[in-house]
Amino acid sequence: MLLALALLVIFVGITLWKARAHEARAVASHPPEGRILTVDGHQVHAVVMGPDRADAPDLVLIHGLSGNTRDFTHSLAPALAAHYRVIIFDRPGLGHSERINRTGATITQQADLLSRAAQQLGAERPIVLGHSYGGAVALAWAVRWPETLSALVLLSAPSQPWQRDLGWYYRLTSHPVVGPLLIPLITAYAQDSRVSDTIDAIFAPQDPPTGYAAHVGVGLTLRREALRTIALQRVNLLSEITALQRQYPQIDLPVESVHGTADTTVGLDIHALPLTEQIDGARLARLDGIGHMPQHVAQPAVIAAIDRAATRAGLPSKE
Repeated sequence: MLLALALLVIFVGITLWKARAHEARAVASHPPEGRILTVDGHQVHAVVMGPDRADAPDLVLIHGLSGNTRDFTHSLAPALAAHYRVIIFDRPGLGHSERINRTGATITQQADLLSRAAQQLGAERPIVLGHSYGGAVALAWAVRWPETLSALVLLSAPSQPWQRDLGWYYRLTSHPVVGPLLIPLITAYAQDSRVSDTIDAIFAPQDPPTGYAAHVGVGLTLRREALRTIALQRVNLLSEITALQRQYPQIDLPVESVHGTADTTVGLDIHALPLTEQIDGARLARLDGIGHMPQHVAQPAVIAAIDRAATRAGLPSKE
């Protein structure tokens, strides 16, 4: 027993050392691209691109479940920065933004924090774009604080209750006992290349753009805090969406939704189509054959949706 206990202690020590080393390498290779704001005592990483002039519309970009600012800085944000003042946030607990709490942070709590971060940067009523899970955060922003944004753009966004099973991975990593035991093992021993394989699945049926995995920094996602945040936010999302859904009809903003017909992560028929019936004036751009990542594989359609939202909101646009 003493030998087994000694071996266990050694294994735990090695695991924690490897986990810390992996995290340190990830942060060193992919440091913050922008500035760290302090919003109500919480650190929020924000990247700002584009012209700093009065006639440049403010545009906030919110990334998906396991992403970070680099998902947008790879190509979409630079393309938009010629006309928009683009603000990209790391959601709480992801990238280089601090966790709000230890329960995952609800989409409403995240929307509150990011709306105040945008105001701190001088964006009083930005266009708000959310991709995937970030679209749910953007919807919460529009429901709760409609006076602080001018238009809403949703990319592959979940908006309705669904029936699909949560899956064993999120069940385990979100578990109050199993999760804290399992996650350090993932951080210590999982290879970044395995996450790259997951990226391929998320982009299907398209391929990720060249250099995407290296740019986005998959090691940032494998940090212990990030993995726990992702798990808790994912497991809580269904109940949060179910509660938020009843309030969609009160959204009185220009809403542009972009969704691929081949998206198997967030189904168009389950989410985007019903939303157009729930929000008066909401418009849906169906992208035939496109999967879950239109901001990379159908970028012109995404930019066109943002321009339409700006025009409908009475903001300067290229249209």
